[in-house]
Amino acid sequence: MSYNGIKRQLQGVIFTTATPFSEDGKEVDQAKMTENLQMIEESGGKIFIPCGNTGEYYSLSNKERVEVVATHVKATSDDSTIIAGAGGSMKTVKYLISQYEDLNVDAVMIMYPRHTYIHEQGLIDYFQEIADNTDLGLVIYKRGGTISRNVISELSKIKNIIGLKYAVNDINDFSQTVSDAPGDLVWLNGIAERYALSFAIEGAEGNTTGIGNFVPEAVISLQEALEAGNWEQARYIRDILRPFEDLREETGPNNSLPNANNVPAVKYGMELAGLYGGPVRKPLVELCEKDKRRIEECYQRTQNATL
Repeated sequence: MSYNGIKRQLQGVIFTTATPFSEDGKEVDQAKMTENLQMIEESGGKIFIPCGNTGEYYSLSNKERVEVVATHVKATSDDSTIIAGAGGSMKTVKYLISQYEDLNVDAVMIMYPRHTYIHEQGLIDYFQEIADNTDLGLVIYKRGGTISRNVISELSKIKNIIGLKYAVNDINDFSQTVSDAPGDLVWLNGIAERYALSFAIEGAEGNTTGIGNFVPEAVISLQEALEAGNWEQARYIRDILRPFEDLREETGPNNSLPNANNVPAVKYGMELAGLYGGPVRKPLVELCEKDKRRIEECYQRTQNATL
């Protein structure tokens, strides 16, 4: 698929898929993953990111990452788009991309750098070298301040860097970054449904979703409302979905770190939808019983809503 073709595909709902592990957490359940993906496709989903943060990228071995992506390619139709996650050292990224190329993925999302000490020029060089070593389209994942506006502006000039997932709750910076970047990127709202309206107004053409793993119809309806400029309907759907995102942002009990509920909330939601979410891997923990009840209430409210 051409870069422009992938860019057109990115202008929609992008499902960051969860990775279902066996009950003991030791293996990836490929059969359950296939069933989960087919449910999303049957509901209208067409764009998938395996091995993202929702997919517990940093809890997977390289072998598992390749197997997860292979299952996505095999389980979905030819019309679907697969954007495989890769990150870490240059050797790791190059290795994974070479494996993904053999699987005929459509693009790669480069995960947010986690090195303690980083220089802006070093970041630019890092992404440039990755881009120089593949013809695949690349999506950059911004999760914090490390990938600055200056870095993004430089990266936007690189031909096969086609999009940026902006996953920071800073609409002012997003707006200015979209205005300043000289290249032709597809801008993605990476902090889910709560802020979809604000980011759409400021230039986001696509939205990534975690809760779409278990309420795909709702998030697709939200995107359709945004594309139609039906702001009243978009706000209505956003308000139905907001409690999911509020809960996912929370710490859970006996913890001071934010967003600890994020992935286990998605996996429990999948169970409520009749799918298989399975356990999370360390250092994540399962939802407490109180938060499970809250997810159940949110899910029932979504099922009762008229979208």
